[in-house]
Amino acid sequence: MTSADPLRNLGVRLGPNGGELRVYSENADSMELCIFDDKDPNWLVKTVTMAKDPNNVWVGRSRTLTVGTRYAIRVSGPASPTNVFNPETLLLDPYARGLVRVGPNEWRGCVVADGFDWGDVTKPGTPLDHTVIYEAHVKGISKLNPAVPEDLRGTYAGLAHESTIGYLTDLGVTAVELLPVHAFVSEQRLIQQGLTNYWGYNTLNFFSPHAPYASRSAQAGGPETVLAEFKGMVKLLHQAGIEVILDVVYNHTAEEGIGGPRTSFRGIDNATYYRQDANGAYIDVTGCGNTVDVGKDVPVRLVLDSLRYWANEVQIDGFRFDLAATLGRDASVEYTPEHPLLQAILHDPRLAGVKMIAEPWDVGMGGWQTGNFPDGFSEWNDRYRDRVRNFWLADIKEARAHGEAPIGIGGFATRLAGSSNTFSPERGPLASVNFVTAHDGFTMADLTAYDVKHNLGNGENNRDGTDNNRSFNHGVEGATTDEAVLLERHKTIRNLMGTLLLSSGIPMITAGDEFGRSQRGNNNAYCQDSELTWVSWLHTREQRELLQTTKRLLDLRRTNPALRPSRYAVLGQTTPNASHMDWFDATGALMDDEDWNSPENRTLQYLAASTPDREEFNRVLLIVHGVEDDVQVSLPIAPGVVSYSLLWDSATEVPIDETDAEFAPGTSRLVGGTSMQLFRADGPRVLPTTSADAASGVETVA
Repeated sequence: MTSADPLRNLGVRLGPNGGELRVYSENADSMELCIFDDKDPNWLVKTVTMAKDPNNVWVGRSRTLTVGTRYAIRVSGPASPTNVFNPETLLLDPYARGLVRVGPNEWRGCVVADGFDWGDVTKPGTPLDHTVIYEAHVKGISKLNPAVPEDLRGTYAGLAHESTIGYLTDLGVTAVELLPVHAFVSEQRLIQQGLTNYWGYNTLNFFSPHAPYASRSAQAGGPETVLAEFKGMVKLLHQAGIEVILDVVYNHTAEEGIGGPRTSFRGIDNATYYRQDANGAYIDVTGCGNTVDVGKDVPVRLVLDSLRYWANEVQIDGFRFDLAATLGRDASVEYTPEHPLLQAILHDPRLAGVKMIAEPWDVGMGGWQTGNFPDGFSEWNDRYRDRVRNFWLADIKEARAHGEAPIGIGGFATRLAGSSNTFSPERGPLASVNFVTAHDGFTMADLTAYDVKHNLGNGENNRDGTDNNRSFNHGVEGATTDEAVLLERHKTIRNLMGTLLLSSGIPMITAGDEFGRSQRGNNNAYCQDSELTWVSWLHTREQRELLQTTKRLLDLRRTNPALRPSRYAVLGQTTPNASHMDWFDATGALMDDEDWNSPENRTLQYLAASTPDREEFNRVLLIVHGVEDDVQVSLPIAPGVVSYSLLWDSATEVPIDETDAEFAPGTSRLVGGTSMQLFRADGPRVLPTTSADAASGVETVA
């Protein structure tokens, strides 16, 4: 950044003679810095008239603007359809790095100094092909953990506690993706209903950590102590080799629609920060009342400055962008992957090496953009989610009702192999963040136990939440003691988790799915801050068995490079870090065109051989059987394969120990109904000659 940068150093900057506040507003006609008493944030002790520079940046200086100072701004301006100035309203500096709440809808900014003793702890820098994401809620993950001191449960310090971190490392994940931790508030509608926004997708400020997630002692110490606890959490997670990814909400703010709270942006420069038509009506492509206008330079700069702050000052490893299609909408509200914000995120040297993950949709026109983000972004792959749910749940339900599944195995194989029909060859399989569940929707256990949502507790008469769950209750809605139903549900969970962790791409596990956590059929628990949504640390025998399965699968993923290619194979070439694939049917014959789409064929053998440049050669065989009847499978005869060793079978409730048993190619094996088996294929390195032909055949399937 140079001195010629017109938007340099927005917010508070400290110097030897106090501090300087810089706030952008093109349309204001006056602005005032208000400084409050250190002990009483409602007692105004000083006001400073701010001056506007040629770049529409308002500047105010004061010797009393120092670390710990509580401050706000007052802004006045002309009446117009697109602005709602009120010189009596005390507003938050958009760049405030600490907040103090002083009333129901009123805050003060707090000056916070940079700096923290990171010691010799640095970012883990986990390669994408080794990354396994664990989506968690800061409060929910430790609130019920009996090993965490009671005063730290549900806090940043609770997540950083040795028992929580020990659990994550023992599980085998490499990154925690935290639901929003930027300071947020509950929507006015929820407050009136006596509910709260638990998930946090309602951002108040993009530079301050959410104070209620800090321990009581940290909250009592003020914003600087809250920030220190947050940084301490990041440091301890990094020390354990676990990356921290933040779910960030730059698409809208907590000011809601016109008539909603006026806490910051709306009172400073409504016309600059929010998308509006000429009459001042908001253009809302987020479904949340307002949309941040990244068609303008100043909101783009705000997002970039926030990302730089968290990535560098707070040492965050990555960001998952909520409703990221909104961030790619230009001045005409049309999405383009060439949007200056998206390109700047990828090419800013201060964000180099930071993982960028897009939720590739919003609710506006042309809002579904899966596969259409620029190279450098990974994306939540909803096509993967839907296909995997269909194969193991909706299709099986259909087969029970009508005698045959509606579709064959081709589309499922495409997702298993890295979604090459969705992402370009340049981006490869690591552009896909594979998930079966997320915070939004049924848990993995609930997918197997509920045909319909049960959201009455949300106060909207069960109207909220999707009806397109692609779930299957296996014959009984909700809880049951029917042992046969429970066994089928548990096997289905193992199939879902097995598919997720054995697929090409970046897997994301939702916290609690590893042991079968339930939300009792609520598929939109955004307003449920209770044991319904908190992760339980007391597990039944069946849950412990599921946890063992997840650990085993994560270990198999880590130790078998063929399961995690970073590139797609290319016909006639040996591509480093691509897995060359052969596809066989149950008889051990190569799949033909009819096999891919025929509902009569839902059994597949997938032989993947790695082409690593950093790891040892590896080859695995995965058998997928998507029919409830057992089947005899002939292990394929393939060049270089001398024997197969069974590593995992989803039909068993407890993962098998690795044995010395070997099976010769051509051996016939019984595969249980709706199950998967994974083998290591042993023998000299001989790359399959048919791999690219087979892979290209799969790519044509939706």
